[in-house]
Amino acid sequence: MKNKIIEKIGFLFLFLCIAITLFFLATIVYFVVSRGLPALSWEFLTEAPRKSMTAGGVAPAIIGTFYLIVGTILFALPLGLATAIYLCEYSPRGYFVSIIRMSINNLAGVPSVVFGLFGLAVFVKYCGFGVSILSGSLTLSILILPGIISASQEALTAVPFSLREASLALGATHWQTIKRVVIPTAFPGVLTGVILGIGRAAGETAPILFTAATFFTRDYPSSPLSECMALPYHIFALMTEGSHPDQQAVIAYGCALILMVLVFMVSGIAIYLRKRFRQAFTH
Repeated sequence: MKNKIIEKIGFLFLFLCIAITLFFLATIVYFVVSRGLPALSWEFLTEAPRKSMTAGGVAPAIIGTFYLIVGTILFALPLGLATAIYLCEYSPRGYFVSIIRMSINNLAGVPSVVFGLFGLAVFVKYCGFGVSILSGSLTLSILILPGIISASQEALTAVPFSLREASLALGATHWQTIKRVVIPTAFPGVLTGVILGIGRAAGETAPILFTAATFFTRDYPSSPLSECMALPYHIFALMTEGSHPDQQAVIAYGCALILMVLVFMVSGIAIYLRKRFRQAFTH
């Protein structure tokens, strides 16, 4: 009887935690949607800003943010997956590997502004990429790399060892086993890390402030070496600069709503791919 009461209290506590989490999520979504929806229009989505960013639209910022997210995924996913494969499948167990794992975990706790300064010094100045989409994407990819590596390691470790043994017993090499058995099985878990990384990268302001974003432009990016407007920095600029706070606040909330929808769309694509990979392997 006592154990059942403790179990019910435990379930009630878990339910309350879920309810509180959903409450805050719903509150944030309602707050952004209610304040941002009045700003949305076809003009807002398709035109460039004008009149000191108090009229027009935010199309260059939407395109710039999308390019930054795609570029970040293209750099971070292969590098993170390759690192996880080495650590899980090839690296010898020892002190050196423990240092690598500890360094990756510590990297996840570094403030984003430090990544921005690193990107400014290395990609913008030293490599000569300048303030560009390429510099911003590389900086953001390093920012989300620890999360992708950790998620990939967990996904690779979760693959049953019996699958590896069966593949090797059929004559496959170690690399063939990894490529044809381990990675397809673990890839849905890898995409989970990508989804979390997308949400973080899309909302960061400090890294792109130093490496990619410009305060105002009416032009769309023409190459990876072009600077761009980005929604997070545009929101920051609207709420901290200018002489028309009432008009700019409405536009800022509209940008926040668009940014949230853009993250949901990219994450939805990743979730769809994860489901397809999982179904393909199951069947």
